[in-house]
Amino acid sequence: MKKKKKIVKNLKDSEYSAKSIQVLEGLEPVRKRPGMYIGGTSLEGLHHLVWEVINNCVDEAMAGYCKNIRIFLLPDNVVEISDDGRGIPVEKHPQTKKSTLETVLTILHAGGKFGGGGYKISGGLHGVGVSVVNALSVWLKAEVRRDGKIYSMEFTRGKSKSKDPKIEGKAPNAGTIISFQADPQIFPEINYNWEKILSYVRQQAYLTKGVSIKVFDKRKKQEEKSFGFLFDGGLISYIKFINRGKEVKNETPFYIEKETQDSVVEVALQYTDGYKEHVFSFANNIFTSEGGTHEIGFRMALTRVINAYARKNNILKEKEENFISEDLQEGLSAIISVKLKNPQFEGQTKAKLGNSEMKGLVSSITAEALAEFLESHPIDAKNILAKCFLTAKSRIAARAAKDAVIRKGALEGMTLPGKLADCSSNDPAESEIYIVEGDSAGGSAKQGRNRKFQAILPLRGKLVNVEKTTLDKVVKSDTLKPIIIALGAGIGDSFDFSKLRYHRIIIMADADVDGSHIRTLLLTFFYRYFEELIEKGLIYIAQPPLYRIQKNKEVNYIYSEEEKNIMIKEMTNDKFPMTNKIQNSKSKKSENKNGEEIVMETDAEESEEKKIAGINIQRYKGLGEMNPEQLWETTMDPEKRMMRRITIEDAEKADRIFDILMGNEVEPRRRFIQTHAKAVSNLDI
Repeated sequence: MKKKKKIVKNLKDSEYSAKSIQVLEGLEPVRKRPGMYIGGTSLEGLHHLVWEVINNCVDEAMAGYCKNIRIFLLPDNVVEISDDGRGIPVEKHPQTKKSTLETVLTILHAGGKFGGGGYKISGGLHGVGVSVVNALSVWLKAEVRRDGKIYSMEFTRGKSKSKDPKIEGKAPNAGTIISFQADPQIFPEINYNWEKILSYVRQQAYLTKGVSIKVFDKRKKQEEKSFGFLFDGGLISYIKFINRGKEVKNETPFYIEKETQDSVVEVALQYTDGYKEHVFSFANNIFTSEGGTHEIGFRMALTRVINAYARKNNILKEKEENFISEDLQEGLSAIISVKLKNPQFEGQTKAKLGNSEMKGLVSSITAEALAEFLESHPIDAKNILAKCFLTAKSRIAARAAKDAVIRKGALEGMTLPGKLADCSSNDPAESEIYIVEGDSAGGSAKQGRNRKFQAILPLRGKLVNVEKTTLDKVVKSDTLKPIIIALGAGIGDSFDFSKLRYHRIIIMADADVDGSHIRTLLLTFFYRYFEELIEKGLIYIAQPPLYRIQKNKEVNYIYSEEEKNIMIKEMTNDKFPMTNKIQNSKSKKSENKNGEEIVMETDAEESEEKKIAGINIQRYKGLGEMNPEQLWETTMDPEKRMMRRITIEDAEKADRIFDILMGNEVEPRRRFIQTHAKAVSNLDI
């Protein structure tokens, strides 16, 4: 019986009743679970606040009422965004019995985007945008110019400071100004990225032609800057921007815009001599990164029309197979933008459009217009078909080459090309592979690694320029083939993520010009042929130290010049002059018991200044100068190492730079060199 009483008492202590259910009112759910509304509280989530307010302005532009949008980044992390639209209504709302302005800013799912009167087309489908910004801000102020008057209302962490909007004066025009300060209680880091905001605004300006959007950075008076966008060309301007500096196949971009009763379909298309496709799809100006029915409809039309034209003009012979969708992807740049009344997005992030009717609508509109374009632009059509035909031939050759490579890799097992030193673990989740520049660094890495979960693949020979190489040549490359085999997941249409042997792929190169070049080449390779690995966050850049500084038994590894100067100052206590002379390390090569080449560090000469200061400073010119223990301690030990995870944004930037520096067009390369010549800090002489 005593036992039963004890159990009853425990149940009573953890009683689950009506009192256990917490009811969050107003905007409390947003502050409690911000990730549900903006995806998280990182810098991505912080910028999402800006996007939500901008999207409201763009909705006014799509409705035909707004021509000017202004964005100000102000001191103390204040953001101010204004438009010259109709202005948010201020009269009392019939349901809430509060001002409509307060209703919109304090109640979730309250907005003009659910009924048919406010907006026929809008991106803010869920109606939580500006109210979420209000909830996650220390303060927010709304200023509305409407009906000849200026109204204002202020809020603190989502709660109104007054019962009704205040009348501030008279206004000759209409519009809305939203100012807010993001809440540090919600966001651990508040730092708005100028380039990121410009990129988003540029995209919105292309998608909403004829609307002027200007951005002003006034956070630091001595560093004020501004930038503006106005594109009357819309998607045609956008496609030219994407393909700037590239050799295009159809000088005249294909473009169609057609409005139906409830929808608008816009498509732009242009081919280049590149080997990667750039297809962007949007629904109501929202980027659908995972595509959807509108993108499927576009691809169906493209394949059907290209094959029909090729057959009609005898480009594809009677016995030759039709082009498949893959044959039309290389060098394709396309933008699909649809605007519809009731979009159905999959998930809160709106990454994929689900409206089934859009597949047929986009397909029929694109097919009819593209067929007419090819007939009326025979030279452009010929160039496009030549590109597709070359890709088809490359696909057939690549498939044979890939099969040979994969078969060879399976047979070779542990003695894979490139001297792969594999790890003992068979669990991809805990396994990682270091792609290392050079045999010397590779030898040290093999000695210093943890053999259980760390594999080492030294790179040998010159990396292939993937910008000018077809897939069949990539899989035959002596430098890239070992990477493909080591990863074990195939490439191209044979890629299978489930067969990937490592879930951390780490590029480890010297911190010099050559190392930067190798990293850029490898990033471009992964971006072109293994984009899914970047999207899943599996590609990393190792961050080896630049210096080893020792005083007596104290050893510090330093990763920047600034950090070096601070460390020396601390160690010398300002008693000795600082010097830029460094220790020149000596090294010799030897082999371990497994016959693997390693580099062992030996005693080095010190400069006289260092003897006086009592400090030894070693500058690592390359990874090969570190002995295995140092490489493990500084660059490979999971407990201490620094690594940079590569994002799509990083890869796209590398792709763009590589396209400029290694592409066929000379003029962009000349401009790049002239622009950045004075900023060069590391120059091989």
